[in-house]
Amino acid sequence: MNRLLRNVCLFFLILAVTLPALAKKKPPEPLATLNFLVVGEENGKPVRNAAVVMHPVDEDGNQTSGGLELKTSPDGKASYEGIPYGKLRVQVLAHGFQTYGEDFDVEQDSIDITIKLKPPTKQYSIYEEHPSDQKPPADGDKKPQ
Repeated sequence: MNRLLRNVCLFFLILAVTLPALAKKKPPEPLATLNFLVVGEENGKPVRNAAVVMHPVDEDGNQTSGGLELKTSPDGKASYEGIPYGKLRVQVLAHGFQTYGEDFDVEQDSIDITIKLKPPTKQYSIYEEHPSDQKPPADGDKKPQ
């Protein structure tokens, strides 16, 4: 009986030691640090308090759920550690500028991204005359001088 008990205990001891070694551990997913600098395109000055929004993108190019929003500092900088490798959609919104958007491939430990925001374009009103609405005068419409 003692021999049987000793063999059973030995079996479970060997099993307890070898099972974790046999189980293959998944390597940790690589993570990156992203450093953003947001400036105005016209003057190169930093844009403070801009919203930098990041969304993961799947292999089909579709934005997936989950995301993160950062705000730029007074010197136009924002950074984040722990972004998984892969495609990432970045959008930047700031008062007085056009919205910026671009997809990036995150494939290294640290990435520095400079974003130049454009000023807003002129908006047209349906109540105003536009250059494209004006027609050149016909020959019979010329006024005498």
